[in-house]
Amino acid sequence: MPKVIIFNRFKRFRPLNPSVQSMLSKKTKYAFHALTYLGKNKDQGAILIQEISEKHGISHKFLENILLELKKAGFLGSKKGKGGGYYLIKEPDQIPLSRIIRLLDGPIALLPCVSLNYYEPCEECESQEKCGLNKVMAEVRDETLKILEMKTLQDILSNE
Repeated sequence: MPKVIIFNRFKRFRPLNPSVQSMLSKKTKYAFHALTYLGKNKDQGAILIQEISEKHGISHKFLENILLELKKAGFLGSKKGKGGGYYLIKEPDQIPLSRIIRLLDGPIALLPCVSLNYYEPCEECESQEKCGLNKVMAEVRDETLKILEMKTLQDILSNE
């Protein structure tokens, strides 16, 4: 059965069912929107936060914080003054999706007991070695990670 969606004032789709959880935070989705916009317009040089914010309906302050994190992580550069703004300092094919997701959302694993970088033992399990869910979720993590490490910002740009 298809998901029922509505159109909100920011021209974004959202599920009618508020209990539907996204695998990516808004912060990460907005980061991908901003990176995609910067990638599409990289020949223009630095792009103002306001331009990206207005184009994608993202709060200026929230976007500014996201772009600062991306800059500190080495994905973006910035220029102050006239002609200032943000720009990509890496080529889109050198920006793996996994790096952005981990930077902004943390673990890629669905359970903390299978996370490679943010491991936490499960309180519910007697033994992780005997837990069937752990084994399946570790496999899901591995396959997801393979794809996210292989896919880059260029893949997003190529599909738009």
